[in-house]
Amino acid sequence: MSFFTALKLSFNNIRTKKGRTFLTMFASSIGIIGIAVVLALSNGFQRQIDQTQKETLSQFPVTISQVGQDGSGQQQNLKQEFSKSNSVTAATSAAEKAQHENKLTSNYLDYVDKISPSLTKNISKTYATGLNLIRSVNGKYQAVKFSNTKQSGQTDFATLMAQTTGVGGSVYPIDRNGGQSFLKSNYKLLSGAYPDKPTDVVMVVNRDNSININALRNLGISVKENKKFTFDQLIGTTMQLVSNDDFYQSLPTGNFLPGNDYQKMSQANKTKTLKVVGILRVKSKNSDGILASGIAYSDRLTKQVMEDNRDSAIVKAQKNSNRNVMTNQELSAEAKPQMLAMIGGNAVPTSIQIYPSSFKDKDQILSYLDKYNKGKSKVNKVVYTDLAGNVSNLTGGLMDAITYVLVAFAGISLITSMIMIAIITYTSVLERTKEIGVLKALGARKRDITRVFDAETTILGFGSGILGVLIAWLLTFPANIILEKITGLSGVAALNLMHGVILILISTALTVLGGHVPARMAAKKDAAIALRSE
Repeated sequence: MSFFTALKLSFNNIRTKKGRTFLTMFASSIGIIGIAVVLALSNGFQRQIDQTQKETLSQFPVTISQVGQDGSGQQQNLKQEFSKSNSVTAATSAAEKAQHENKLTSNYLDYVDKISPSLTKNISKTYATGLNLIRSVNGKYQAVKFSNTKQSGQTDFATLMAQTTGVGGSVYPIDRNGGQSFLKSNYKLLSGAYPDKPTDVVMVVNRDNSININALRNLGISVKENKKFTFDQLIGTTMQLVSNDDFYQSLPTGNFLPGNDYQKMSQANKTKTLKVVGILRVKSKNSDGILASGIAYSDRLTKQVMEDNRDSAIVKAQKNSNRNVMTNQELSAEAKPQMLAMIGGNAVPTSIQIYPSSFKDKDQILSYLDKYNKGKSKVNKVVYTDLAGNVSNLTGGLMDAITYVLVAFAGISLITSMIMIAIITYTSVLERTKEIGVLKALGARKRDITRVFDAETTILGFGSGILGVLIAWLLTFPANIILEKITGLSGVAALNLMHGVILILISTALTVLGGHVPARMAAKKDAAIALRSE
């Protein structure tokens, strides 16, 4: 007997018991309904998370800084058991152990520059080079700076964040082809124009159009808390960028000090004028952007400053001396490159920001960076910070954990359904004992009898799977209405077609498995005894 014949025979039997068959299918579908609803919610929430991440995190760069963070050590620290000893051990902190000094050699910089342009439009390099800025305030020139800190000696937390994560900095990237897509894609122009030249700078404001008060004060603008400015009052603000040779004066001792004749500096041939050409605000409602509130300028400006100052007198003097040419203090091997970087004499960047073209392209960029580390010792490896990936993994892991728990609870009802099918199939065997005897008398083999009951459970399982998926799909509509009122998110519950197909197959497989034991019992019945049964 073929399986198709067995299906036909079982279908004819099921048609005579439509009511009981429907109730059986409905009872068996409860587990499928539970799992399907959980998967629909999980799928919908994951889509919402993915969409939010694409809007908010796609602009976040992969950052490679001189001092990176290796998270593996911290993860191992979390797994350590509590000590039972009565002693205290002196140990380096986990945070300090996690610090990794990246060797940003010329070979590595070239390797990064070779990343396919299709994967990233922007690769920005941030340098520690200082800008020698002056500005005319009430007719008198004074030294100013691009900074959001209140005191000159204070370290801005945003600066530290920018160096390690690429978020909260003041330097925006230019496209590798020279275009300007980053600002236009992520920041709305409130007034003025987008920057076009390296000497064009912009003011970045927060969502409420506020700006860091220290950024204004450090430009020499007299301002009190909550003072309001019109766009026209800020657009067109200028400041002068002075070269090292004009800004620093040489002393007879061979040391250098910043000059104080700012009027003369402003008229020097190498002095450039920087101008605020636009006021920008982040576009995304779900992100504060990667640029800090205040003045922002392109990485091309920093590169120009380094090119203009690399052969300056103070840089040449510092390269030939192991002492600070301004304070005459002795410099350590680590401090000398930092001093050179500050005056524009060190071309090694403090950090590299790689901006993926899309969220998907980021994975290929990370694979490319990981390829560089293969076969290298831990000291020579270069670690990166993927802030977007860290957030994505955290939210994705939590979502998966919740889904697994809920599916496990819903899966218990599937086991119950399988036991119920076994009981119903056994009842069907008892009801059809005489039919089994007739089939055996006509030459049906044990496998044919088994096939008849397996076919019946296949129909029941397939039917209950379809019914469960259909009911779950219908339940997504009221669920979405309720969830939208509670969370404000629309279309949260969304059943994936592939999930539905898999659940139907699981329902069919479990039902056949549950009914197979009674089917084997039916196949072992003696034909003569079966024919005499009532």
